[in-house]
Amino acid sequence: MSNIIRITDFQAPELDPVARMTENQLVSRRHPEQGRFIAETPMVIRRALDGGYEPLSFLMEEGLAEGAGMEFMTRCPEVPVYVAPGAVLSQLTGYPLTRGMLAVMRRQENRGLAELCKNARRVAVLEEVMNPTNVGAIIRSAAALNIDAVLLTPGCSDPLYRRASRVSMGTVFQVPWGYLEGDRPYTEQLRELGFQTAAMALREDSRPIYAPELGQVEKLAIVLGTEGDGLADFTIEACDFTVKIPMTHGVDSLNVAAASAVAFYQLALLAGM
Repeated sequence: MSNIIRITDFQAPELDPVARMTENQLVSRRHPEQGRFIAETPMVIRRALDGGYEPLSFLMEEGLAEGAGMEFMTRCPEVPVYVAPGAVLSQLTGYPLTRGMLAVMRRQENRGLAELCKNARRVAVLEEVMNPTNVGAIIRSAAALNIDAVLLTPGCSDPLYRRASRVSMGTVFQVPWGYLEGDRPYTEQLRELGFQTAAMALREDSRPIYAPELGQVEKLAIVLGTEGDGLADFTIEACDFTVKIPMTHGVDSLNVAAASAVAFYQLALLAGM
């Protein structure tokens, strides 16, 4: 059975990841092998474990250790479990724990582009999407709507941020994703792997999302831009297609997360997926 430890000392170094370290500090960019992240809620923790992520500790409200937490204690009997009343945990972490439970987990290495795109027909590219809620929601839509992988530029919010993974309902551990690397434009790298690229952008020459020729593309990367400004002009020019979601009632655009769901559904549907 897991090692249950009642929290009595807030300054215990074992509690640093949840009490004194920011999420950016947990990433540990200088020493990626030391990278950590926080998974919050039983569903997110379960999907992280199913995805092969290693737990380093659990933190949960007392009472859950004999209830919902038993699943994880049985599954990971050697991992320490820190417990305290909910009010104490909120004081410790600085926020109320959603469903009273979180886990500190070890990060995995970034997967290369070729590995992420192997056997993929539809992938999403996020360019500078900085809001973790949007990143989590986009990945959740990708999981639900036949997107095989999600690729992120370095300026995107981290899918393993606590809020992003929670909003995704843990699908960040089910859909392959990774950060784009290298000095060459990612459109060139994708083209070498056989992909054509579709920039989601509002332009006069943009094709509607239901244009039949989009369904005839064997391998398509759907490129979505940052909140507000959208895609960079040079990205749009480098893509094979420019695509838009037709609007009514004078609305000019959707939130990037909402737009991603429409685009993923329609472009997978056109391809018969």
